[in-house]
Amino acid sequence: MRRFDFPGSQGQKLAARLDLPTRPPRNYALFAHCFTCGKDVFAASRIASALTTHGIAVLRFDFTGLGASEGEFANTNFSSNLDDLIAAANHLRTAHAAPSLLIGHSLGGAAVLAAARRIPETNAVVTIGAPSDPAHVVAQFAVHVDQIRQEGEALVQLAGRPFRITKQFLDDVAEQRLLQDVTMLGRALMVMHSPLDQTVDIGSATRIFAAAKHPKSFVSLDNADHLLTRRRDAEYVADIIAAWSSRYLNDLPAGH
Repeated sequence: MRRFDFPGSQGQKLAARLDLPTRPPRNYALFAHCFTCGKDVFAASRIASALTTHGIAVLRFDFTGLGASEGEFANTNFSSNLDDLIAAANHLRTAHAAPSLLIGHSLGGAAVLAAARRIPETNAVVTIGAPSDPAHVVAQFAVHVDQIRQEGEALVQLAGRPFRITKQFLDDVAEQRLLQDVTMLGRALMVMHSPLDQTVDIGSATRIFAAAKHPKSFVSLDNADHLLTRRRDAEYVADIIAAWSSRYLNDLPAGH
């Protein structure tokens, strides 16, 4: 594993980790974490580690204002997250090889769907528990929405931590048209979702899958929770991703 920083979309340094196989990577993947999580959340670290055993290197990073990355979370939104993803892909392209596989968890899944067409080398996209509309995250702080709209911002508790949410965040997610992005994706897509997900209901997976064109696949994660907190669930996800994506990814030439 390598730790490093790279410049994000707003100029701040973003903290990243590159999980590497023991042999030269066959492919590179870019992982987008869940809303207000971080690159070191269990799902991201376990999936990345498991994918390396299949020869896939995985770059995971903290979005601006989260984890060890610089910047203010209050100044970010869904669109800036997309720009951070593009910055991460650009770094991979320059330092190693562009990502041919994008993986996104929860809101990160919505982000990779929206960003994929801006990363031309991407051949395959995987979503895990992703909402079909980025505005879904507003439900996590719904009681504060009126205050945010009236006062311009509010301090909300998310996963036990305080975050300052501003009106520009609400406006930005409201403007997203994710299912249109899915329709025009032009990449192989695998939608992974638990029917028991209590954070993002299975209906989101149905809408994403219906909007996508073939090739597309759906994998039910049975009784997994939204954050894939059980190791066996995260490792199962990684094994399925590796097997499925091998049909769409071409091995890198020697030297990458």
